[in-house]
Amino acid sequence: MRKFSLAALTSALALSATLAAAEEIKVGVSPGEHGEIMEEVAKVAKDKGLTIDIVEFTDYVVPNQALADGDLQANSFQHQPYLDNQIKDRGFDLVSIAKTITTPMGVYSDKLKSLDELPEGAKVAIPNDPTNGGRALLLLQDKGAITLAEDTGLTPSPLDVTGNPKNLKFLELDAAQLPRALADADIAIINTNYALDAGLNPNEDAIAMEKPDSPYANIIVVRKGNEDAPWAKQLVEAYHDPAVKQFIEEKYQGAVIPAW
Repeated sequence: MRKFSLAALTSALALSATLAAAEEIKVGVSPGEHGEIMEEVAKVAKDKGLTIDIVEFTDYVVPNQALADGDLQANSFQHQPYLDNQIKDRGFDLVSIAKTITTPMGVYSDKLKSLDELPEGAKVAIPNDPTNGGRALLLLQDKGAITLAEDTGLTPSPLDVTGNPKNLKFLELDAAQLPRALADADIAIINTNYALDAGLNPNEDAIAMEKPDSPYANIIVVRKGNEDAPWAKQLVEAYHDPAVKQFIEEKYQGAVIPAW
């Protein structure tokens, strides 16, 4: 009887410790690959004692505010230049703790098969946030369509266009709306997550793509001070798990690339 009681007590204490170690966090994502990958991460994290409640946002503005306000414990939707710009503009006390994926930005068109076919005065739809808008302009410069002023860094704007041989007209739109702009614009430069969400295949539908070695690797972000929290380490370990990497490589076939 005494042995049974000790065993039962030991078992209860072990169960109590396990339950105490288990945590639940909310992680903000954008639609498309970020949400899909986080679902796989959540499966891996569950086995590590971490429950991830995935919260999807349809724009790039709210997830950092929600994280700063304490409504989330982490988010996974942005690259480092975007975070840097948000911190500069809004004063967020946020920090990156790990790299996730790289999603090369693509140029799409319902009218053209090549950037060489751009007509005089073509309408070019680009994201209206400074970092992704700048990224789109840098892509056009890399493909020879425009020239930008020197020393503009990673955030040039249409005002920094110094060479525009075809007199392109830039339409700055919310990133999530860019696939819809294809009906009116000659080309739209679209982030991969919104392209995939709209049924576009970057490998088949894009008429030009950003180089994969760009500085726009996406990241996991937390509030400063949480970098070493046990749940933060579990989240990174789960994201960097071989099973998640395999999922990315098999599902996206090069349109989304693991960055770790």
